[in-house]
Parts: sequence; structure tokens; C-alpha cells
Amino acid sequence: MNSVNIRDIARMCGVGVSTVSRAINNHPDINPETKEKILQCIADNNYIPNNSARNLKRQESRVIAVLIKGLTNTFLIEMIQLLEKEIKRHGYAMALERVHFDQDEVDIALELVKEKRLRGIIFLGGDFENRVSKLKELDVPFILSTAGSQPEDISEDEYSSVSVADMEEGYKMTEYLIKNGHKRIAMISAKTDDESIGKLRLRGYKKALEDNGITFDPELVMFMRPDIEDYSMENGYEVTKQFLAKKVPFTALFAVSDTLALGAIRAFYEAGIKVPDDVSLVGFDGVEAGKFSCPALTTMGQPVKEMAKETVDILFGIIDGHGAHKHKICQAHLVERESVRKLN
Repeated sequence: MNSVNIRDIARMCGVGVSTVSRAINNHPDINPETKEKILQCIADNNYIPNNSARNLKRQESRVIAVLIKGLTNTFLIEMIQLLEKEIKRHGYAMALERVHFDQDEVDIALELVKEKRLRGIIFLGGDFENRVSKLKELDVPFILSTAGSQPEDISEDEYSSVSVADMEEGYKMTEYLIKNGHKRIAMISAKTDDESIGKLRLRGYKKALEDNGITFDPELVMFMRPDIEDYSMENGYEVTKQFLAKKVPFTALFAVSDTLALGAIRAFYEAGIKVPDDVSLVGFDGVEAGKFSCPALTTMGQPVKEMAKETVDILFGIIDGHGAHKHKICQAHLVERESVRKLN
């Protein structure tokens, strides 16, 4: 049995999985030196490509792959449990593939299609703006769930999606803080190159400030660190510590995910800052852990059960030939708890 898989070969060669696949299949669209390097690595590690699954009829399989981007985002973990239940309801099995924050989930999906007999793919999280050409290479139905913005240069009738209106909901959360008397509102957003939910929620934040006559201050926006897992408590903790060291005045913090907000709570505690007495804090997602933080976290809750059911139902409608591609926008809702103080 091989102890090395195609992703190991890609990592050792410093290339994507799709590049390794092109080398194996003698594809002309690959640099000869790169191809030679990959083939030598394959030989050195005794890697044998799995071709057997490619020759089996895909329609005989009853497997749906779920690729999760974000190993520490508890909102996505909650989604997985519900997705598995819904997939089983259709008489299929779920193959879960966890994607590290610095991996390309589309590369991994392309290889999974070749190595496994998949009937469909669900992408959880991720950013697909700059990988449209790769998405078009997938020859099984797929759906982007909770991914935020829809990729450009790909027709809406070529794929499906399920999400909340991230920009509008980011607007509502910011306006909620403003209505509670806050004008100096800090924000933890996604990485600067992010094109998905983080960017959309940041746009909503900026628009709410503008519509309420508050000048946007870039000093109040912090971005997740690229060297730490995306949307993790650790990332929220570290960027909040760095922000506090700058001593920029603020009265409230809006984190674009609950996990980031939970990390921020720890940074506040260590700095002797009380929530909500000294600073108000809100998150986004509505994860279970937010109920039990101290104080309990005010958040914008995503309808996780509805999103999981819609994701699976839309995908199976396409697989069974009874439905077309759809783009479902679900309604989020404000969950008021204990982490916001109204200013006089």
C-alpha cells in the first residue's frame, strides 16, 4: 500500500495537485523541467497513481465529497454534521476532505474526482474568485456553500451556491452597534487578498458607517494574519493583541466570525479590558460556543440547518436530473446576548 499520495508529491515538488496530474497523464501544458522533477519525485517515493477508480462508472457510485476549508472554524464543523445527515437521507455516503488553509481546495477536488467515484462535490467555505478556470474543469455537479461572493467569468447556470447576503448582514451588524451609540467601531476582517465572505462583510461595515455619517478610519480595521489558520480563535487573539498595542481608541469590535471574536475575548481579558463594560464585541455565524463564552457573544446567526438542507437538496436535484442550478440566499438573524453595551 502506498504511504505517499498525490498531494504529498505536489507538496514535495512545490506545485499544485493539478500540475502533478498533468505530469502523470503526459499533458502537453506543463513545463518540461517541472514535469521531469515531478516524475523523478514519483519514482523516488514509489508512488503509484490510482487509475483504477477512473475506469469505474461514476454513475454507479453513491458518494458526495464535502471539502471543508477552515479546520478551526466551528461554524463549518456544525455544517458538516448536518450535511452528513441530509446526504444519508438521500441514500448516499459522505466523503469528508479537510483542506488546510494554505491548500487549494479546487486542486484537491480535481484529484478526488479522478481517484474516487464521486457523484457531486460540496465546497464549504473558501475563496473561488481567482480559480474559475479550474472550477470549469470539474466534470461532476458541485455547489459552493457558505463561500460568500460568487466567482466571476463563470455562468450562474454552471454551478450552484448557498449563502447569506454577507454584505447586507455585515451592514446590519455594524448599524446595530451604531444604534447602540458606537462610532469608533473596530473590525477584524479577512486577509487582504480575500475575495469572499470577509471582504463582503467589510464592505457592509464601510457602507453602514457612510450611511450614518461616520468617517471610515482604516486604523480601525485589522486583518487576519496569513501565517495562522483562517477564521481561528488563535488568529482573532493574535490580531487583537497587535491592535491593542497600537492604542487606537475604539468602543466596539466587530469580528467577521464568531471564532475570531472568541479569540479577541481572551486578548481583552489579558489586557484587563472588560466586555462589555470597557468595549463591546460582536461576531458573525451564531456558533454554539458563543452561548457559553463569558460574556455570551452577540452575533449575526446564520441559519445552519436551512443552509445544509438547501445545499444538499439543490445538489441532488441536479444529480437526479430534476432541477437546475440555483443560487439560494438565506436570511441571517441578529442574536442579542451579553457582549454589547449601549452608550449614552
